[in-house]
Amino acid sequence: MTKQLINFQNKTIPVFYTSMNKKTLTALMTALDSKMKNGKKAIKKCLDTLISIEIIGCEAILHSKRESDTLALSLF
Repeated sequence: MTKQLINFQNKTIPVFYTSMNKKTLTALMTALDSKMKNGKKAIKKCLDTLISIEIIGCEAILHSKRESDTLALSLF
């Protein structure tokens, strides 16, 4: 598994993946920004406490400080 660091909400977040292209990274950043602006309370809570992201296929698993707040986010 490979790791790349991204900046989100003034935090450095590690993103783990087996294969990712520029389109996937762009989709991830767009989805995160969109959910932060327009998402419901549960997703905003997850994003506020985000510690890492794991890309599996076309989904991003958002890991937060509390395991119960972890969510899956479709990228495509």
